[in-house]
Amino acid sequence: MESEIRDVFRHCMRFPVPISASVIADELLDTANKKRCITVLTRWSQCDLERGVKLQFSKTWTLLCKHDTVEHVLPSGTSSQIENELLSCQSPSGTLQAVIRAEAGHQYLEVWGQNGLEKSLDLTALNKHGRVYEDAQFGCLAWSPCEKKLLYVAEKKRVEPSVHSSFGSANEDGGLVLLEEQDKNVYVEDWGEGLVGKSSPVLCVADLNKATVIIYAGVPPHISPAQALWAPNGRGVVFVGLWNEPFRLGLKFCSNRRSALYYLDMKGNCECLSSDGMSVSSPRMSPDSCWIVYLQGEVFGPHHQCLSMMLYDMKNRSSSVLVDVIRRAEKGQFAGIYESLPSHCWSADSERVFFSSACENKKAVFSVDRTTGKIIQVCGLDVLRLDDFGSVQLLTIQKDLMVLSCSSPNQPPCLRAGFLSKVNRAEDMQLSNLGGADVYEGFDWQPMLITPPSQEENHQFSGLNFGAILLKPYSPPERRKTPLVVNIHGGPHAHFAADWNATAAALTKLGFAVLMVNYRGSTGFGQDSIESLLGNVGSQDVKDVQRAVLCALQNETTLDPDRVVVMGGSHGGFLACHLIGQYPDFYRACAARNPVINAATLLGTSDIVDWRYSSVGLQYAFDRLPTSQSLISMLDKSPIIHAPQIRAPVLLMLGGRDRRVSPHQGLELYRALKSRNTPVSICSIHLGDMTAAILNQSTHQVIGEEETDEANHDMVIFLGGHDGQMPVGFWPGLNPYLFFDIL
Repeated sequence: MESEIRDVFRHCMRFPVPISASVIADELLDTANKKRCITVLTRWSQCDLERGVKLQFSKTWTLLCKHDTVEHVLPSGTSSQIENELLSCQSPSGTLQAVIRAEAGHQYLEVWGQNGLEKSLDLTALNKHGRVYEDAQFGCLAWSPCEKKLLYVAEKKRVEPSVHSSFGSANEDGGLVLLEEQDKNVYVEDWGEGLVGKSSPVLCVADLNKATVIIYAGVPPHISPAQALWAPNGRGVVFVGLWNEPFRLGLKFCSNRRSALYYLDMKGNCECLSSDGMSVSSPRMSPDSCWIVYLQGEVFGPHHQCLSMMLYDMKNRSSSVLVDVIRRAEKGQFAGIYESLPSHCWSADSERVFFSSACENKKAVFSVDRTTGKIIQVCGLDVLRLDDFGSVQLLTIQKDLMVLSCSSPNQPPCLRAGFLSKVNRAEDMQLSNLGGADVYEGFDWQPMLITPPSQEENHQFSGLNFGAILLKPYSPPERRKTPLVVNIHGGPHAHFAADWNATAAALTKLGFAVLMVNYRGSTGFGQDSIESLLGNVGSQDVKDVQRAVLCALQNETTLDPDRVVVMGGSHGGFLACHLIGQYPDFYRACAARNPVINAATLLGTSDIVDWRYSSVGLQYAFDRLPTSQSLISMLDKSPIIHAPQIRAPVLLMLGGRDRRVSPHQGLELYRALKSRNTPVSICSIHLGDMTAAILNQSTHQVIGEEETDEANHDMVIFLGGHDGQMPVGFWPGLNPYLFFDIL
């Protein structure tokens, strides 16, 4: 049975997931008939559990088009593995590709053309800066309009203390960029979970003709530059500046960090283009270089939020709101912006902007008209023959060709491509299938929209709904009722979309039903839903999950109410542990990854201390100190206070390098349960000759593939019994295997 379980999970995890797409060539074949040949390059991610690695590969499609219609899609040929690549970018002309690659401890900037490698710079040997930033929060790689320079962000170079009074590096204008002395005994801040070691970014420009790298001067010292792009004509750069004073807070998964949009010219003059009291991200220049759209949100409060889209007029040097924050939406209507904009999001005429966003239990693609502000769903799941898919993600739009990733809970991702209509009519768009998985897994799924009963209403934000997605086998095994796994997302301001989820699919193929809950506070339901959770964690969200489970059991009589287990990570682990404490006779087992157990003790160790206050309804300021009242409030909303009531077996998986939720959180619950003889286990992992009690190479979100296989084995033993005997709370005839979505 154990080998069968492993095989099912490996089957579901083998499907590649598209990461990005770009148009790399557009050749006119017949001017009179407007026939074109367009080449689309796509990048994918795929797990290889045999080797314990996550691979990336590229795949190219050739589209034969006529009058902005795809007539034929030529076979793509074989895929090519991408190795050691940190960043890549196609030049404006499409003839060159820039790549930043890491090999043997060095980082290289490569330029590839039609005849192979045309230029290679050893950035490490040039010694102008530290490591290049490749992450989504800071990283960028951008060609100048003349295609002779490349812009990127890297760690500021620090030098060892010396008798010399100053150190410097000449910038492009001949000025001196001072380098900081580094005392290895002095603490250096970084930007927290997922950004360890990244502290002081600088703007870097590689001059390909001179084979040199220049560090731009003029960025204010209290600002950390990120997400940079070239200004029109290459006479300066536009970038997001993140406040790093009085100290840095964790940035990943947090859209509430004070930041602004800046312009920096060649002489080192820096100008703020936006409000400096907000949070800013995703600047995108229009094809005519007259407009910039960017996303804007509030500072502090919810760690993630509904964002407004701002429009900056380059000529008049002013910003206006293009898409406002959506407080609430009508059923099935646009519910706001919750994620970064694609790198290419403008129509060719600079009149429309396209983006993906969560909308209730799905993800859809929308457009907004730059002039009127009108928003439409350009990929209606009915009109565009996408009704078989639960969610659609926009990968790119270039030369008015849109490439989409489409999937459902029972169908792995595939690609669709089509040209925009000349007017805002989605029904005029014809999509073609590029490729990807052509598989339908043998189970059913359905979205759920749930209204809380009056006793569970939030009277400050009354009338809010929330959602869930139920996956279930076509027929229960051996004609028995189907056991239910309740899967809870973290965040809490995150979202389960009706897209491909390898973990949920594998569990369903093994005979479980899986309920994925979007409780109030999840994205995709408007800003009121997000704000309703502040001060109500541990109660409103717990009741929402329990209500969703009761609705599923009531509506689906094939589900077994006596065989319900719960799993979740981070805030999802927080809720899972709450549920088995508040409803001790309801759940038969719990598996939690990096759960928040005691918010009061977490206050001093988390990289997002502001959220520890905001989550319990308290205002945060950098100089705020804990009080007995605030600590009591945090404790009262924590699962640890329900530990005496917990009777279900608990499996904990803890990341030893987690900067967001310390592994000592899980250990706190472990000790509380062990002292009360409640079954509890921490997933162990073998590292060489050692067995660690925690996954000590792991962070908050990601666990390596090699560690994954070990964790799989331990979870099978926990849930299946060491000697083939089912522990209390489990059922005969089916070996349950709870697995985390950790890849």
